[in-house]
Amino acid sequence: MRNVVIIGSGCAGLTAAIYTARANLSPLVIRGLEAGGQLSLTTLVENYPGFPKGVQGPELIEMMQKQAVEFGAELKEGDVTHVGLSRRPFRLELGDETIETRTLIIASGASAKMLGLESEKRLLGHGVSTCATCDGYFFRGKEVAVVGGGDTAAEDALLLTRYANRVSVIHRRNQLRASKIMADRLLRNEKVKMIWNSVVADIHDPDKGEVTGVQLKDVKTGRESDYPCDGVFIGIGHSPNTALFKGQLETDDLGYLKTRNGSKTNVPGVFASGDVQDRVYRQAVTAAGSGCMAAIDAERFLQEEA
Repeated sequence: MRNVVIIGSGCAGLTAAIYTARANLSPLVIRGLEAGGQLSLTTLVENYPGFPKGVQGPELIEMMQKQAVEFGAELKEGDVTHVGLSRRPFRLELGDETIETRTLIIASGASAKMLGLESEKRLLGHGVSTCATCDGYFFRGKEVAVVGGGDTAAEDALLLTRYANRVSVIHRRNQLRASKIMADRLLRNEKVKMIWNSVVADIHDPDKGEVTGVQLKDVKTGRESDYPCDGVFIGIGHSPNTALFKGQLETDDLGYLKTRNGSKTNVPGVFASGDVQDRVYRQAVTAAGSGCMAAIDAERFLQEEA
């Protein structure tokens, strides 16, 4: 029987592990298929407090893991395949193994929607980004492309105009899906160039280890052309990793877990933190903060039961 099990090993999950371990709760962290979360796919992180020269994303995750283990957390490889939250103790299945726990902290994160290109995968963190807030600063004076036509793409493009000389927005339709106010702001911005009725067929150049341009395909004519740029931001949204909890925990219209009074879900003893419940900020520092909240909430829950 475990006091605390944490699903997810990104900023939120590892911060929750540090706090619950220091409270002598001996948490078990199930690392999941995307161990380390979004930071493990990031290169230089310059906006996490305490690192004046920045820190590599995987390095930051490694330091958090070591800190959690130092205080008594246990890390376990694997992916949860089923959860039972209808009664306590909660039951988690990892293949043939069953784990019981008095409390559960969900920090399974959200995955950025990608284009599905091999070049995109190889250049992620090397000119391809899913976070304009995180990486926009690195493209000062450059020319970048944003893929998408909704509010995510519009917000990313407008933020990038603070740094880049030109921001090209590539959209498969001939009008934006973004809210009117966001669309109007985007279309009025002199630094923004719209590329309509087009999709990104490929990203150049993985062999050079950097983005040199994209291969565009006109969805109406099928014609392909090369378009030079220094960076590509994928702005087609995120998907919260909540499939495991469908029908057991309340979610909003986009599938993010609903929390109240801190990190509490609708099931007593189950807490959520990080990108799995945050559809707005999705930053490492906010994920860490909510991981702290979930840990404190879980500790207090167990104290009240004692």
